[in-house]
Amino acid sequence: MSINVKQLAAEKAVEYVVDGMKVGLGTGSTAYWAIRKLGERVQEGLKITAVATSVASEEQARELGIPLVGFGDIDGLDLTIDGADELNHDLELIKGGGGALLREKIVARGSKRMIVVADESKAVGTLGQFPLPVEIVPFAWEWTVADLAKLGCTVELRRSGEGLYKTDNGNYIADCRFGTIASASELAASLQNITGVVEHGLFIGIAALAIIGKQDGSIEIIERAHGE
Repeated sequence: MSINVKQLAAEKAVEYVVDGMKVGLGTGSTAYWAIRKLGERVQEGLKITAVATSVASEEQARELGIPLVGFGDIDGLDLTIDGADELNHDLELIKGGGGALLREKIVARGSKRMIVVADESKAVGTLGQFPLPVEIVPFAWEWTVADLAKLGCTVELRRSGEGLYKTDNGNYIADCRFGTIASASELAASLQNITGVVEHGLFIGIAALAIIGKQDGSIEIIERAHGE
């Protein structure tokens, strides 16, 4: 029987959740399993409150009976569990394949600790094979896309059916193919200087711990050293 490595990693991450925590719920195929396991633990008596990074994750949490609160009702989170499209050993991430990168980054930055859950295919030596998602405003998007291309990437606006994909915030996603990202921090600074960019999918210095599920049933844990 094949192992669901995403489920393996996600359920391990949920072991870090204890009574009384305020938890951020990520978005995507691996975060789905974490939310499902949290729902089981809530049914067993775990006392937590949570916020979600997307409409889809919020709906899943409600269905499972996970207590949700508004962002105005709390001043921060103890822990966020979320997936990644790519991660390296410095715990630099590419996120946004599911289109929720802005909300995911807000929630992760508002957490004392972010745990990344992934399968081993997402662990890479150098970021960049996965197209970097960049959330941009619809107004004059053609100019923003042109500015992104000047950074040395091929840019494609994400589509959904016959039209352009829109995030939960009503923005577009520009998927930028760099192939190799030599310095994530330098690229992040360049992206932040482009007017029209709302947020980018590089998560640097945010994740504290990565839990990686492997096909042989083992789990690799990578922890970022304090001060990095």
